[in-house]
Amino acid sequence: MNRRNQTSTYEFLLVGLSEYLELQPLLFGLFLGMFLVTVVGNLLIILAIGFDLRLHTPMYLFLANLSISDIGFISTTVPKMLANISSGNKWISYGACLTQLYFFGLFADLDNFLLAVMAFDRYVAISHPLHYAVTMNSRRCAILVAGSWVVTTFHALVHTLLVTRLSFCGPNIIPHFFCDLAPLLELACSSTYVNDLVLILVAGTLLIGPLVCILTSYFYIVLAILRIGSSKGKQKAFSNCTSHLSVVSLFYGTAIGVYLSSPTPYSGQKNKIFSIMYTTITPMLNPFLYSLRNRDMKEALGKLLRTKTA
Repeated sequence: MNRRNQTSTYEFLLVGLSEYLELQPLLFGLFLGMFLVTVVGNLLIILAIGFDLRLHTPMYLFLANLSISDIGFISTTVPKMLANISSGNKWISYGACLTQLYFFGLFADLDNFLLAVMAFDRYVAISHPLHYAVTMNSRRCAILVAGSWVVTTFHALVHTLLVTRLSFCGPNIIPHFFCDLAPLLELACSSTYVNDLVLILVAGTLLIGPLVCILTSYFYIVLAILRIGSSKGKQKAFSNCTSHLSVVSLFYGTAIGVYLSSPTPYSGQKNKIFSIMYTTITPMLNPFLYSLRNRDMKEALGKLLRTKTA
């Protein structure tokens, strides 16, 4: 019997982005470049925040954690995809698939929570500027960051452990470039009732909750900006939110495009493109969105680069 049939329960076949061999070198070069830009860009953000004392504020603490999350996010999916393209071997072991599932869930949820925390930070800064230092004190900021890590770690672990109770009879073909929860549940030949229930009750709450927090924060931010008398003051207040709004729009717009655009979100090439957007493009663009429109960040990056090249 063929080895693949004997071990079908313990291996999965990742179809990838394209089956055309002539496109593989182009895809490899493109995603390798995006991976390197993402890692280097986010590392520069972290180093700049760490070395510049002016940036030791709540907003930049949250941004540093978002950069850490983005590095983990893209490192979960792209290196395996690059290895599959270079080797031509698209099989992934059961253990590696579960590991990828866990870390993908962790960093996707963490991005979600950190974006909500950053929206709350902007709300306090614009709507209650006189109380900002008291409200966003170091203890509360540490609780918000640590709480985000703890909740998302536990949430990702729950879903991963629930997958281990499922049976997979084959053919274990995943029509995607990484192991995500939805396609794994579709492949299971045992009941996924508990998985689906937890996904609806727990995941729904944890994913929708931060989005509601973001929308509510910006509702009150808009009200606060409208109450500002001068147009210059309104422009300055709004400029403090543009980078975050850009990241939120890109992240949620593409994620919703994947999970809500059709009943079978993993069946079409369109949804692979949406997945690339929020798993690869968004982490790559975040450093640019937060640095190009932020004078303090640009000055810190310039100082850091001059120090490294001196």
